[in-house]
Amino acid sequence: MIENLFTLGMLILLQGVLSVDNLLYISFASRNARDDKQKFVRQTGIIIAIAFRIILLLLLIKLIQYFQDTLFEINYKNIISGKFNFHSLIVYAGGGFIVYTSIKEIWHLISYEENSDKKHTEKQSVGKVIFLIVVMNMVFSFDSILSAMALTDVLWVMITAIIISGLLMAWLSEKVAAFLEQNRMYEVLGLFILFLVGIMLLTEAGHISELTLFGERITPMNKTTFYFILTILVLIDIVQSKYKKRLDALKQNKKSEND
Repeated sequence: MIENLFTLGMLILLQGVLSVDNLLYISFASRNARDDKQKFVRQTGIIIAIAFRIILLLLLIKLIQYFQDTLFEINYKNIISGKFNFHSLIVYAGGGFIVYTSIKEIWHLISYEENSDKKHTEKQSVGKVIFLIVVMNMVFSFDSILSAMALTDVLWVMITAIIISGLLMAWLSEKVAAFLEQNRMYEVLGLFILFLVGIMLLTEAGHISELTLFGERITPMNKTTFYFILTILVLIDIVQSKYKKRLDALKQNKKSEND
């Protein structure tokens, strides 16, 4: 029993660490809904995602071989080769969608086209936003579920970890969304982190499918590399913000002296 409780704690911690990028996506995705519905889509999307995670866990336990079996292969001499299964295709789709979403939002921030603000503020339906949150949550959950299955074969421990970590995610999603809303200066940083998450998923999918491009094997971006780059991005943003404030203060002082 004590061993199961220790494993449960480890799984909750693991699920929490692996959910950081998911929280960021949920925060950005929920902003596509009306302001008065954003909290609802976050909470509802996560609750539905918890149920689907449990279903996915049960399916993987019974059908994991089918997820790992090769569906088709590609082999063009010295250009591209790979063995693609259901798991890799899901991760490819999720990574590609996140890269597309982040690039689109970054482009909006630097675009000055006429009426671009009006088009960008058009809100999506509640159902569509919830659907996207649930689907992307499933993509992010593959690694955490497979890791859970590697740590234990006790079903109640894995299900309990999914439920607790999901409830923690629902609570933290409000904190992350509120922080981004109150600190709009970090939007660009968040979008680049989201872009990095998409690249990480694509490299993971390349690893799963044994993808080779021009004779070079695609290797996955591990979590250590991801958090290192994340730390560098945050430090750059902090230094740049302080430097900008200093320049603004110097300009203000010179203006006051001239006046």
